[in-house]
Amino acid sequence: MRRRQLTFIVAAALSFAVEVSGHAPPGQASPPDAQPETTTATRAPQSPAAARIDSAALERGQGLYTVNCASCHGSGARGGETGPNLLRSPFLLDDQNGETLLSVIRAGRPDRGMPARPDLSESQIKEIAVFLHSLRTTGRDPGRNRPATIVTGDAAAGRTYFAATCARCHSATADLRGIASKYADPRQLQQVWLVGTAAGGRGAPANAQRRAITITVTLPSGETVEGAQARLDDFTVSLLLPDGSTRTFLRNGDVPKVDVHDPLQAHRDLVPTYTDRAIHDVTAYLVTLK
Repeated sequence: MRRRQLTFIVAAALSFAVEVSGHAPPGQASPPDAQPETTTATRAPQSPAAARIDSAALERGQGLYTVNCASCHGSGARGGETGPNLLRSPFLLDDQNGETLLSVIRAGRPDRGMPARPDLSESQIKEIAVFLHSLRTTGRDPGRNRPATIVTGDAAAGRTYFAATCARCHSATADLRGIASKYADPRQLQQVWLVGTAAGGRGAPANAQRRAITITVTLPSGETVEGAQARLDDFTVSLLLPDGSTRTFLRNGDVPKVDVHDPLQAHRDLVPTYTDRAIHDVTAYLVTLK
């Protein structure tokens, strides 16, 4: 009798434990209605790599890359007409937080046609690095699956935006007349107007007139020397003169005086102001200019 009572007590205790914890004791299956509910706390956490990405920095970096780098290295950083594939570059593979790219972008690689860009701040270069590191390089890269069309904006809204922002320098009936016929692919058209090369310049077609960055150096004597930028950093400035020769000056603070003339500076200044909606709206408007 006492053995029966003990067996009953043990069985009752086990049953109570199952009801409270939702788990069966070892060697027994849990009843169907005892499975724990899935809650936010039990879901798999976000991957550390995804959690580290600053979405705002990524968006700014993409805009900076589009304006400053895409014309040579391609919109997906896989190489363009004049620039190599960055995703396979040792400079990017060795980079962690923009420290390797910083020196390369600041000093340029004049021997390979890459101009120095001391105008880009350290934080801007690091944001470009954030964007580049976000690009995938595997064969299953979803970025290769292009949408059927990128013309998803409102052309009327794009015309209004163009009139308020772009018409100070450009005209739909002058320099941009028939622009949609020159760039049959809307993706290319979107890139060239973002970079500022739709009417000619870096990143424009080979037959378009290129507008190089020029520099005027004013020496203490008052003499001025002007030429295309070959190299510019905190210590030296090198100019490519019209006769094909190169002239280099040492810099000591503000001596000599250096004035940089970048024909695309207005476009660079606009990059932080663009919204995704505005970009698509202006593209939708420009494709109507045939």
